Amino acid sequence: MDVMLALVLVCIGFFGGVWNAIAGGATLFTFPALMATGLPPVVANATNYLALLPSNAAALPAYREELRGLGKTLLPLLLVSGVGAIIGSVLLLVSDPDFFVVILPFLILVATGLFAFGDALRTWLLKTMGESRGNKAVYVGLFLSSIYGGYFGAGLGFILLAIAQLMGFSNFHIANSIKNLLATSFTILSIFVFGIGGLIAWPQAIAMMVGSTIGGYAGGRLAKRINTRYLRGAVIVFGVVLSLAYFFRAFG
Repeated sequence: MDVMLALVLVCIGFFGGVWNAIAGGATLFTFPALMATGLPPVVANATNYLALLPSNAAALPAYREELRGLGKTLLPLLLVSGVGAIIGSVLLLVSDPDFFVVILPFLILVATGLFAFGDALRTWLLKTMGESRGNKAVYVGLFLSSIYGGYFGAGLGFILLAIAQLMGFSNFHIANSIKNLLATSFTILSIFVFGIGGLIAWPQAIAMMVGSTIGGYAGGRLAKRINTRYLRGAVIVFGVVLSLAYFFRAFG
């Protein structure tokens, strides 16, 4: 890999890091960028996990106050998402990822809708199912989403934000801190599985990691300074754009 290509990946990683820390969905441009370097789709997918890991992890210090206030509430979320991520990552090693590429735009579109109408849906869910049954359904959703996250992961930030909102964390910054923590924890588990399976292209991953590390921290700081109303609007708009892009990729 030459120096110019490495610099391009650093820049893409920085932009991806900023956006992932704020809202998620950076895979829209980081995954195609890695494929453009000549990596096979499955290898580009696995490499993308390592490349974007800092974009979520570097944002966590900016959310330490929000996470400190959640305490033991985070433990079951970490356990459920971690088991799901391992299952999804193992599935990637033994199966063809084309099926998930096809359903990806549908998943992103649903996740965007959940984020946009999460409060109303959660109220209806808890009213009709009862709080305990409603929370169980959300945990099932988290588990299934984590399997998908371990398998491909594009647009997962929207799904995690929606799940956090459905669990009652209506404050955007708290929901975003949960999203970043869960994404960091099960991405580490997925990288471990992919590393054992030999799917990671290390030079490309390291170059993009440099940018996403800086961008992730900058994005975490920036997100807390942006008006929540505008930030939520940006998340919803980007979710629609992201789903349309993957619709075109899958069916165009």
